[in-house]
Amino acid sequence: MLEHFFQCPYCWETISMLINISQSNQLYIEDCEVCCNPIQLRISTDKQEITGFEALDIEQ
Repeated sequence: MLEHFFQCPYCWETISMLINISQSNQLYIEDCEVCCNPIQLRISTDKQEITGFEALDIEQ
């Protein structure tokens, strides 16, 4: 697990989350801890590092 910080695409607050870096490609939806809006997360990892991260408004 690796801690990663990003901004919510709705309220722009900084959010911290733990990412399982053992899975190479991940796509899921998680609610913002601050404003509770759903965020689509696209995460890519390689060799125990995050190689790509997108936090998108669910309507995009």
